[in-house]
Amino acid sequence: MANNSQLATFAGGCFWCTEAIFKNLKGVIALTPGYTGGIMPHPTYEQVSTGTTGHAEAVQIVFDPATITYEALLNVFFATHDPTTPDRQGNDIGPQYRSVIFYHDDTQRLTAETYIKKLSDGKTFSQPIVTQIKPFNEFFPAEEYHRDYMTKNPNQPYCQITINPKISKLKEKFISLLK
Repeated sequence: MANNSQLATFAGGCFWCTEAIFKNLKGVIALTPGYTGGIMPHPTYEQVSTGTTGHAEAVQIVFDPATITYEALLNVFFATHDPTTPDRQGNDIGPQYRSVIFYHDDTQRLTAETYIKKLSDGKTFSQPIVTQIKPFNEFFPAEEYHRDYMTKNPNQPYCQITINPKISKLKEKFISLLK
């Protein structure tokens, strides 16, 4: 990691979507899709897909807090996935698709708790937010074929139907944060 960089780890459904969103932001230095929050060391995609390892599909973000704040990352996170559906994002169903913020220190934990309270108090969503806030433990990078998936497979139906609308929403709502 660069000297002043920080880590953020988010699970917001399929990591292909989450990676495609955050890679477009100024201040994001590096981004890795992978698995975290589970009990099995070094899980594979096939193992995580069973829903029995406890892992969530997640992205680990190295970011420059002088360029983009952790709260700005939270804003993008909550605006680009559904934080009200337990163990589900659209047609992706299972605990590996749950919404989780894995905090790296108490400042991130408090920022996430405050942000969720603000969204809840403001009734931003019609249903209660179910996003979990958990301490970060260990992150296992996904297999190479999952990395930069949208760029490598732009014509794949999942990318066209699921990821492209999220990218469009990002570009409409967060133009000032885009690279």
